[in-house]
Amino acid sequence: MEGGMRGRGFLAIWSDVEAHDLTNYRHWLTREHTTERVTTRGFLASRVFRAARDDINRFFILYELEAPEVLDGEAYLARLNAPTPWSQRIMPKLGNFMRGGGVMVARAGRGEGATITAQRIEKLPASPQNLADALVACDGVAAVQIGATDQARTSVQTIEKGMRKDEGFFSGLLVIEALDATSLRAALQQARTVTPDVMGRASEPEVYLGMFALEARIADFG
Repeated sequence: MEGGMRGRGFLAIWSDVEAHDLTNYRHWLTREHTTERVTTRGFLASRVFRAARDDINRFFILYELEAPEVLDGEAYLARLNAPTPWSQRIMPKLGNFMRGGGVMVARAGRGEGATITAQRIEKLPASPQNLADALVACDGVAAVQIGATDQARTSVQTIEKGMRKDEGFFSGLLVIEALDATSLRAALQQARTVTPDVMGRASEPEVYLGMFALEARIADFG
């Protein structure tokens, strides 16, 4: 995956949705919110995933940005300070909300996998690119991305942020994209073997399945 072919920045979001809000949330996300985001200057694409579990409706959204500066840039902050009526109804309903963005410090692989893990890490590997290369060499792994969170850019106070509970903070992001869950689990085991210090302080390695994707180049139907 050529570094120059992708945006340097990212925004990662996790949230839980109650069963009675699920239909409304999915419609909001796919019919308004992701379109609003990827038509904001500096946003390149949005990918939405749902946790592969039956006990909770957990979602992960990964936005690809031209650069980390987009996070506190004028265009995005204008959106965050003018949430739509639909967003105003949805945002307070999102549970276990986590949000962080910054710069992608390493990428390896080609294409995108539909079965992923997206883990918050509290310690970045000594060589992010070496870890990405080691994991993408595993059977059935399509791509690996490692990001470093920019706390200052992520923590800017906005109207939208004020509609949610404390979002917490995490130092980095590890995304492993695989062809199937078996390959994903094997890659996670390899990650624990190669960098036990990093994985020992990572969030739960949940499996997520691709649900929806939208790129800026096809989002504006006008």
